Amino acid sequence: MYIRKILAATALIGLVFAGIFAYMIYGKFFSPNTAFNNDEAHLYIPSDATYADVRKDLEPLLQDPVSFDEVAERKGYVNAVKPGHFIIKKGSNNNEIVNAIRSGNIPVKISFNNQERLQNLAGRVGIQIEADSLELLKAFTDEAFLKEHGFEEETALTMYLPNTYEFYWNTSAEEFRARMLQEYKRFWTPERIAKAEAQGLNPKQVYTLAAIVQKETARADERPRVAGVYLNRLQNGWKLDADPTVIYAVKKSQDDFDQVIKRVLYRDLETDSPYNTYKYGGLPPGPIFMPDLSAINAVLNPEKHEYYFFVADVSKPGYHLFAKTVAQHNANRKQYIDWINAQGINR
Repeated sequence: MYIRKILAATALIGLVFAGIFAYMIYGKFFSPNTAFNNDEAHLYIPSDATYADVRKDLEPLLQDPVSFDEVAERKGYVNAVKPGHFIIKKGSNNNEIVNAIRSGNIPVKISFNNQERLQNLAGRVGIQIEADSLELLKAFTDEAFLKEHGFEEETALTMYLPNTYEFYWNTSAEEFRARMLQEYKRFWTPERIAKAEAQGLNPKQVYTLAAIVQKETARADERPRVAGVYLNRLQNGWKLDADPTVIYAVKKSQDDFDQVIKRVLYRDLETDSPYNTYKYGGLPPGPIFMPDLSAINAVLNPEKHEYYFFVADVSKPGYHLFAKTVAQHNANRKQYIDWINAQGINR
């Protein structure tokens, strides 16, 4: 009888300790363990990160980092760190946090537009994904890749269509480039290619002309008319005489893309560069910047007219006056020259 009581007491004590242990384990796994006030916190884990790296970034977000270590150890996360972008919800427990950063890689939205060169594009994308600008630029200018897919360094920018895309944050430079090639091929449908060919252009030339069109007018509703002017010139063997190409030629020849040029001077027109469409006929070797899709669509769907000239309309900011003859253009041009002189814009 006495022995039975001892065994019963021992079993009871064991149950008590087991209950306490289970409660402690339960608390470590399932008690809230966040220390931030926002609804969620974003964690970016690099591809080469160790658990120590993750722990360092997590520490400010946790009320009890030690209990998190224990749960991470028990769930095998310590030796199985995954890279990516992860979201931790306010009030999450250790179990939920480990699950989130182990298998909850969340895509990020990547946006880019109107970049002047591949270098600018690499810089813009490089602040939004793990791959840095140097890795991206190396991928963008890889000669073997460009040759395989029918691009040259001068036309490589045409492969990148400005928009907002979803990527995993830990996307590599090569993976980003491959996705952009897919988007390029998806955009250039047989219908769009047929429209380009109807204008005597291929996709790269459409992109190149669209860049000039957008530089000439910020008004999307005017772009089809401006595109029509340049297509009239091209189709009749005229030089484009586009000021934005001269500005690009000057910047490129001086290797200074940070300078701001508001007025094209007569000496600029003598810049010996294939990008100078006052000096050389046809389209430049490649785009002078990255145009919006609206400018690309304007070239694919130009307004049909007989205009060959245009100049800024000072009475209607952002828009232009169009002319069919040199005499009409010179009359329109006078109001602009008078205005720009009055503003004291010399460069």
